[in-house]
Amino acid sequence: MANDEERHDPEGADIGEGRGDRARKAAQAREAQRKSKAAAKLRENLMRRKTQARARRAGEEDSTEGLPAAKTDESS
Repeated sequence: MANDEERHDPEGADIGEGRGDRARKAAQAREAQRKSKAAAKLRENLMRRKTQARARRAGEEDSTEGLPAAKTDESS
């Protein structure tokens, strides 16, 4: 008698997927999506850093977002 999670035809080919196979494939898909997003974020960060480095070499001011890294005036 065939198990619900593992069904085979007489030639040995799989008939359907079990719950474990579906869960494993879903986990792999999530992992692939996570890696894809991380790679895109890294590329974006690298492009931003290269732009900043070029601006520094050219003597232009960096266009920063958010809070400044340090105070320019000690009296504040």
